[in-house]
Amino acid sequence: MKKMMEIFKKPIFVKLFMANLTSHMGSVVGLTAFMFYLLDRFSDQPMYASITEMMYSLPTLVVFFLVGVLADRMDRQKIAYHCDTISAVLTVILVGAIYIGWLPLIFAVLFIRSGVQKFFFPAEQAILQGVLSKDDYSTAAGLNQMVMSLFMLLGNAIAIFVYWNAGIYGALLVDFITFVLSAILIKKCVIPEDVRQPNGKHTWKDLNVSFVMKDFKSGLVYILHHKLLLSLIGGFVVFGIVNGGFSVIPIFILKYKLAPETYEEYSIILGIAFGSGVLIGSVVSSMLTQKFKFHQLIVAGLVISGTFIIAASFAPSTWIFMVIVFIAALGLPLVNIAIGGWMPSIIDSKMMGRVQGWINPLMMLSQSITLGAIAITFPSVVTVEMLYWLVGGSLLIVAAFYTIILPKFTNLENIQPAAVNG
Repeated sequence: MKKMMEIFKKPIFVKLFMANLTSHMGSVVGLTAFMFYLLDRFSDQPMYASITEMMYSLPTLVVFFLVGVLADRMDRQKIAYHCDTISAVLTVILVGAIYIGWLPLIFAVLFIRSGVQKFFFPAEQAILQGVLSKDDYSTAAGLNQMVMSLFMLLGNAIAIFVYWNAGIYGALLVDFITFVLSAILIKKCVIPEDVRQPNGKHTWKDLNVSFVMKDFKSGLVYILHHKLLLSLIGGFVVFGIVNGGFSVIPIFILKYKLAPETYEEYSIILGIAFGSGVLIGSVVSSMLTQKFKFHQLIVAGLVISGTFIIAASFAPSTWIFMVIVFIAALGLPLVNIAIGGWMPSIIDSKMMGRVQGWINPLMMLSQSITLGAIAITFPSVVTVEMLYWLVGGSLLIVAAFYTIILPKFTNLENIQPAAVNG
């Protein structure tokens, strides 16, 4: 707790922390409400809910080669700021698209808005790495996880409450306001130039095709020469499958199995159960990072979550399902905080954007493929129980992989390869 209080004494961290929270809220609340809107309007076509989630993940595959390069070569503060302002404008356009009611246009605007938001996180994380000390990384990761868990606790409830009382337009108004708040917070940060542009000043004229591709390739070379980092990223592909599946299967099991008539109400309780589990797990995990090695926490978290996600498919009632989801959620912070505290300490600050530029597309590719497969096969080919087996089994596979691989490279964690073309 003492380290958490100390880190909040840093004004830049507080502003970035709040900016990340509000920007994340802006990208999720409206999307969640829109998924409920589609489930209400097209109850017999659950594929639309999967497509909505795909509009959040697919854009990464279009902009992935630019995201990391821009975060390392251009002004990181300006990137984060413009991500928020452009997203706010696109949210207004989305309101008009929904009013017209043409689904292809709606999905197109969602796609573009999500594509813009993909540039925010690598830039914001790279700034955080520059303004914090190495000892603060795991503390910052723990704080982020705790706040995200609070958001999980309240996010669904906020989205559904707004949707019930103000409709989809009210939810998008919340999106707009949070994007604007995030932009203001980013704008007010006073960030040293060597953190904003660690590789020196570059202009848009510098970023020709050959320059971008060379920089993008340098990120891959850096990862391939860093065995610990490569091993961690190897599991991220499977995390994409988990993220894709878990973004829709809790709603699906409520609507199509456990509570068909009251799934919206129960989804609020589900959010509270899941968020409470993550919140409690975050507090415990933050303390455990001082006592256990990162790889031990990662494996333990994966085993706990994977086992209980599989168990959730066999829940005979809604309330037992909620309890099992709560236990599964306890393990996730062990993974997120350990990885969040570990990776900034092993990545060269000049390469942070380019490394993130490879991680996100790998995750989003597998996430998009998973959502596409669910949209095509559910419920005609696969059952909702099978989807839970896929997600839980994927976590257990990664746990086995990390158990074998990570201990071999743990002693090398402080050895960083030189930045390529930094």
